[in-house]
Amino acid sequence: MSFEEAITDLGSGIIVDIEVTPGSKSISVPNGYNEWRKRIEVKLTKNAQKGKANEQLVECLAELFGISSSNILIHSGATSSKKSLLLKGVSYQQAISIFGAYLKK
Repeated sequence: MSFEEAITDLGSGIIVDIEVTPGSKSISVPNGYNEWRKRIEVKLTKNAQKGKANEQLVECLAELFGISSSNILIHSGATSSKKSLLLKGVSYQQAISIFGAYLKK
């Protein structure tokens, strides 16, 4: 199985399991897939201080999916590198095709 394991279909949206590396030299959303943790990897340039990395993550995902950042909520892991994000109005198939374009080898 691959990155599809990191995406849960809720019907009205999806939950995406993500592992964040803050303070990187460049932004990479998505950056890869961690098979052991079953999480999509993301690199952010902002440091994990005062929610800056979380803000950048939400902005990057909103841009990637073409939705408003207000439709993205941190479901769990706000203070952890392992996060689950709720994306409202995004279908499972949309997520598979968008992430797939970046993550398929």
